[in-house]
Amino acid sequence: MQWACVLLPQLAMDGVLRRLETSTDAAIALVEGPVQRRVLHAVTPAARALGLRPGLSLAAAQALSTRFKAVELDPADVERWRALLAAWAYRFSSQVSTDLPHALSLEVGHSLRLFGPWPRLEARMREELRALGFRHRIVAAPNPHAARVLANVHDGYAYDHHTLGNALGQLPLERAGLPREVAFALSRMGVRKLRQVFALPRDALTRRFPPAVLDHLDALRGGLVPPLRCYVPPDHFEGRIEFEGEVESSQALLFPLRRLSQDLAAFLAGRDGGVQRYTLVLEHERCEDSEVQVGLLTPQRDANMLFELGRGRLEQARLPAPVRGFRLVARELPPFVPAARDLFETRAQQDVPWPQLRERLRARLGDEAVHGIGHAPEHRPERVAMAGKPVPEARPRPGWLLPHVVPLRDHAMRVLAGPERIESGWWDGGDVRRDYYVVETSMGQRAWAFCPAGEPVAMQGPSYFMLHGWFA
Repeated sequence: MQWACVLLPQLAMDGVLRRLETSTDAAIALVEGPVQRRVLHAVTPAARALGLRPGLSLAAAQALSTRFKAVELDPADVERWRALLAAWAYRFSSQVSTDLPHALSLEVGHSLRLFGPWPRLEARMREELRALGFRHRIVAAPNPHAARVLANVHDGYAYDHHTLGNALGQLPLERAGLPREVAFALSRMGVRKLRQVFALPRDALTRRFPPAVLDHLDALRGGLVPPLRCYVPPDHFEGRIEFEGEVESSQALLFPLRRLSQDLAAFLAGRDGGVQRYTLVLEHERCEDSEVQVGLLTPQRDANMLFELGRGRLEQARLPAPVRGFRLVARELPPFVPAARDLFETRAQQDVPWPQLRERLRARLGDEAVHGIGHAPEHRPERVAMAGKPVPEARPRPGWLLPHVVPLRDHAMRVLAGPERIESGWWDGGDVRRDYYVVETSMGQRAWAFCPAGEPVAMQGPSYFMLHGWFA
């Protein structure tokens, strides 16, 4: 077992249902085809209870019931969902392919060393797919083609080289991935199972059917076939939800924001990256699109955190016009470095981590309201502004600067760094001439202390130091 197939039998319908807050009881039918002959492509269980079936004409469906909603099938949407799920699967394997129809193929043979045995990896994939809102079937087999056809009739099975032949032989012809006309022709010959096709002479198959049929049979048994194309994750993320009507309240945008935040988090987890800035684009019908920028101090990828930050910015934004569509665009995707935590975490479970609290404050109060500790271009410590962006080449300064210096009385302290000569302020009457040191007291505290400029430390006792600040 080296390949896993994630079959997505209801991908188009799942994509539509993900846009709804309450989708369990919705009677929805996806329709396709020309205007003169619209047919149902897929229906929800509630619509099926009304008597609707895939393949039924829209006119016949409306004759049966009018208590369902018809939604146009958009093939571009289906491809976007497949691309999103391929990005999600990329976190489990570096070889992900979307070549096989209605499915994702993953090479998992080498991933088991990282994620554990196959049952554990399968359970994790199922849990995340359910959270994303996609129905699925998963089958593992020695090659991707066999896994794909076995997923037509099985779910949750894993086959190896010893059991693959028997499993393939039990497949009915109509579920074996053969073209419909080929399966029909074989059935007229009395062939019902794939095992019977394998038993036919190759020369006979070559004479009666196109070469692609024999290639397909060889691929199922692990023969030499062209390799699948591997998925390559894009350099940016863009998700979009279109509304049925006009949305005039920012509160109504929270559900699509949460859904797109989950999609962005799944995308980032697949490429093992984070996001530092993303844009919420509000599409209007009567005016140009408006944008809400969300910036972070450090790359993040937690779905709840991304949602909370976007929510804070969105609630402060004014909607110039009703919204018809909502997009989330992220182009700055730097590497993500998870925050280091203690092995025995003493923080209460309900406490918010500092990075998350900091980003929440910035989202609610504004970018300028929350800032780090910086230094003004001033030598005198009393006049250094402790606000703004830190200067990379700045010398170390204590986080707590005392309003008045006091003698530092400690006979067991030691000098960690220094001296740093500060001699300035002669032009305004505030002249200072000091040699500053970073010292460690006998209690383990780091202090910033000074003595008169030019006085050797070895010639004076520790009590000659004047304490000016404490380091955190």
